[in-house]
Amino acid sequence: MNPRTRDRPATTGHSPAPEPASTLETVVRGRVRRARRRRTIIAVLAVLVAAGFAASLMFGQTFYPPGDVARVVFGQEVPGASFTVGRLRLPRAVLAVAAGLSFGLAGVTFQTMLRNPLASPDIIGISSGASAAAVFAIVVLGLSGTAVSTVAVVAALAVALLVHALSARRGAAGTRLILIGIGIGAMMDSVTAHVLDRAAEWDLQEAMRRLTGSLNGATWNETVPVLVVLVLVGPLLLAMSRDLEMFRLGEDTAPALGVRVARTRLLALTGAVGLIAFATAAAGPVAFVAFLSGPIAARLVGPNGSLFLPAALVGALLVLVGDFAGQFLLDSRYPVGVVTGVLGAPYLVYLIVRTNRSEGSL
Repeated sequence: MNPRTRDRPATTGHSPAPEPASTLETVVRGRVRRARRRRTIIAVLAVLVAAGFAASLMFGQTFYPPGDVARVVFGQEVPGASFTVGRLRLPRAVLAVAAGLSFGLAGVTFQTMLRNPLASPDIIGISSGASAAAVFAIVVLGLSGTAVSTVAVVAALAVALLVHALSARRGAAGTRLILIGIGIGAMMDSVTAHVLDRAAEWDLQEAMRRLTGSLNGATWNETVPVLVVLVLVGPLLLAMSRDLEMFRLGEDTAPALGVRVARTRLLALTGAVGLIAFATAAAGPVAFVAFLSGPIAARLVGPNGSLFLPAALVGALLVLVGDFAGQFLLDSRYPVGVVTGVLGAPYLVYLIVRTNRSEGSL
């Protein structure tokens, strides 16, 4: 054998197979792909919310073209449209977006902090407490507007603290908190029924609007407080989203990652309860929006990354679509809370059944 060719590898006519990509490159590509998908989903949700907001302003018994609507929104006088769009439809649409954002953001805050998809404010009694307080303020105390919102906020915060205190023995447990919250919510519903039983005829319509979840008769006096609280609390919860996501790893692990658990929990609880209370006082407990927003957002953007902004947008879209469907797409007109309740109740049953099958308990 020729010594010059002894150590030369044999050629087969085929180019050598490429080396597999490294694990690091695969991880990086996966992260880039998930980040791109997340940005795309958020952009699509924002566009859909904007489209739903515009449709709420244009459609009704009288259709107004986008040009007339835009002029009214920017303060110009348009015969007919200035009253219908400016005084009737615009407060309703703004309240729908503000309440939806509030419900979605508060719901995903509770679900993330307690690591349980059932830990929604309307499941654990907080919405019931705010509703009971609002009805009590209207029927018994004769209050209205901001005063009703204030009473609802105080009651919702008190219910939240009570549920947390009763479930915090030997450390807070999600299942125990949910069961205690359901019990306290039933107590609040009993209080509401008793107050309504003695209500005067002229108070019943307003009280029932706050119980079923409705945007009918929305005014700026009710909408502005929700907007103010959303502007103050929303950015705070979004800024805390990374720390709250660490709660998914457990409250024993979160401090090791630099999370101040007690401070974060207190701020998140107070902010989420404030959002729920003001939104419930203005629009009523729009059923299951806080409960559905987080799981829907997780399905859309995937399990990785913060769900706070997508869930808020999903909440706004649910309220807008539910209100539009209740007004125009069904045989009769229904409040938005009825529409979202019909959609949310089957999902709640499905989630309970799935959780029971996978874990053997709630």
